[in-house]
Amino acid sequence: MPRRLGFLHPRKRRLDQPHEHEPQAEQRTGEQPEPQPRRRPGRRHANAGSRSGGNSRVAVIGLGRFGRSVAEELMRRGWDVLGVDADPRVVQRAGDQLTKAAAADCTDPAALDQLGVGECARVVVGIGTDLEASILTTSNLVDAAVPAIWARATTRQHGQILERIGAHHVVLPEHDMGERVAHLVTGQMLDFITFDSDYALIKTLAPKAVGGVPLGDSRVRSTYGVTVVGIKRPGADFTHATAATVVHPGDVIVVTGRTREVETFAELER
Repeated sequence: MPRRLGFLHPRKRRLDQPHEHEPQAEQRTGEQPEPQPRRRPGRRHANAGSRSGGNSRVAVIGLGRFGRSVAEELMRRGWDVLGVDADPRVVQRAGDQLTKAAAADCTDPAALDQLGVGECARVVVGIGTDLEASILTTSNLVDAAVPAIWARATTRQHGQILERIGAHHVVLPEHDMGERVAHLVTGQMLDFITFDSDYALIKTLAPKAVGGVPLGDSRVRSTYGVTVVGIKRPGADFTHATAATVVHPGDVIVVTGRTREVETFAELER
């Protein structure tokens, strides 16, 4: 029989405890009210509620390096974050940084129900090394009709399984970072981001081929199959590029297009 709920961080309010505005049971005369566990407030982002129809709660299941990084960034952006991990020691270390934290076996649907994970607007499954736990947890979230499920995969095959059982978004952080670093190490790119299997955005120094004339006259799109969408001059901030923008040596440009075409463009002479 799997362990359902093992540990709730002692500084966090349990999910079945009333909020501060809910009526409390009347205290007997002369008795001091029992102190309640404190709920860590997150800094409210101006758009946090509106981004999810008024529900700014996110659950992060699996508080390893990836999951904890996601959870702490969500807290910084003003979201209410429930962090869950099967290891109480991990929960203890991460608990002070999150709105709530609990130790639970999320392969058990009853544990998810008890924690109220199904009521969250979004859930991130950060479990990586335990393939069975990742798949079962994601399947339970699909059954609970969670509106948006983000699941971490360690391999493409793992990601395909998560997609087939119903995960809305699958991320492969190790693979994506490896691909990105390889482009930066071997080429002239300052940054590289893929949006699909064959479409990318890069940041690179402007090559000579586009310098000294307005972008509309340089025929970048027809010649190289890419589009310059942003530009940053030395000492200035990034701004959008137009057909009238003139690129100079030393300018940093942002370029989009098919992956192979942006790779070729980035190798042009400086």
